[in-house]
Amino acid sequence: MAVIKENIAIKFGTSGWRGILAEDFTVANVRRALTGIARYVVAQPSVNEKQHRVLVGRDPRFMGETFVALSVQILGQHGIKPLVIEEAAPTPAISFAILTMKTDGGINFTASHNPAEYNGIKFNTPDGAPSLVQVTKAIEQQVVEADDDGKPAPRVGNPIAKDSVDVKAAFSKRLSEIVDCKLIAKSGIKVVFDPLWGAGRGYSDEILRQAGVPVTTVHDTRDVLFGGYAPEPEGELLNEARAAMKQAGAALCIATDGDADRFGVMDGDGTFLQPNYVLALCFDYLVESRGWKNGVAKSVATTNLLNALAEFHKVPLFETPVGFKYIGELIMQDKIVMGGEESAGMSIRHHVPEKDGILAGLLCCEMVAQRKKSLGEQLKDLFVKVGSYYPHRDNFRLTAEVKETFTKKSRISPAEFCGRKVVDVVCKDGIKLVLEDGAWVCYRLSGTEPVVRAYVEARHESDLPKLRKAAKDWVFEA
Repeated sequence: MAVIKENIAIKFGTSGWRGILAEDFTVANVRRALTGIARYVVAQPSVNEKQHRVLVGRDPRFMGETFVALSVQILGQHGIKPLVIEEAAPTPAISFAILTMKTDGGINFTASHNPAEYNGIKFNTPDGAPSLVQVTKAIEQQVVEADDDGKPAPRVGNPIAKDSVDVKAAFSKRLSEIVDCKLIAKSGIKVVFDPLWGAGRGYSDEILRQAGVPVTTVHDTRDVLFGGYAPEPEGELLNEARAAMKQAGAALCIATDGDADRFGVMDGDGTFLQPNYVLALCFDYLVESRGWKNGVAKSVATTNLLNALAEFHKVPLFETPVGFKYIGELIMQDKIVMGGEESAGMSIRHHVPEKDGILAGLLCCEMVAQRKKSLGEQLKDLFVKVGSYYPHRDNFRLTAEVKETFTKKSRISPAEFCGRKVVDVVCKDGIKLVLEDGAWVCYRLSGTEPVVRAYVEARHESDLPKLRKAAKDWVFEA
């Protein structure tokens, strides 16, 4: 039986505030979070120097429409014009609409790749980017102050009616300009698309079909339970798409998560390519096909294959804490060709400062069409070009005692790890130990659950099991 938790502390993590429906993500707590956002917005100058306007969108989760209606009510009470996206919409499409419609931000009800029992709120600022820490802290403070006031929200004149807006047409048009869909069609390749019942339905496949690309779509209905699985585009959750690929003779499968900000890609033989490799392939392809030489950004936990490619292409490398908001800043400053995170988030120059799983999949289609090689063959070419890299991530659940011991241990950098000298220690986000042979391990404690994430990367495939064992042992050994 669910335990309802009212008046909890509203805390925004790396990608918004999330919670379990009917426990902490209740109507009462959502009302509090929305009040904090509304109070924050009206305290800022209006983008259009007239009336504050905020986009409101959602993914297809249960009660999404209810939460959108609640947003309309609360924004209106604060004198803010709600611009409502009636259908489920991808996070990157909402980001693009914030920019093109020049709104004062966007509220997006989504729990991204989390299971169906979760929902969440993302707030993007007027630049279309995920909120930086100073913004989320200010919103959290507004929630506290509103709680302390204990007063109903002010009513500004007559209730402000919502406007319904469409974000799909403009966003799809923009993606068709970024990606050479005619080239993909001309190549004759077939594609399978799996939106995993999420907000990406009707985007990637329709864009490709309009260009004449044969596309087979699976999971193309609304299912608030996401088939009983988390809507996460990972290999073991793409078996139906894998079967569709075999039947259609498709060159690749592209997939998106619940709000279409993350990507998943499978090669023609059904092999799932881990996101680290997709990021490296896309960066290398963009430099060669677009001629861009700005730079590349990656989170501290993302493959050093990108480091090697940055050196090869003689472009700057930017290593950020985990959280796409940091990469989004670099996109807005036009400092990078592409930015990405190992958790399957990426965006590129002249695009939104937000993760875009739809764009990533379409770029992979263009890459296969242009290079006339499978993604696996292209990855082998990358390894020949700059050397091989074998990344992996493990999550370890911690008892309170183990967490306390590990936290103390991680404050002291070891001189050796896995029998090798530690040549560099990076404390940008968690602790990252770089070893003398180029291998590394990075630890990050979860901010929402008793879990430590251990990221490792070996330079030789045979060394990966040993490195993973050492990473686990270092967590649990006293």
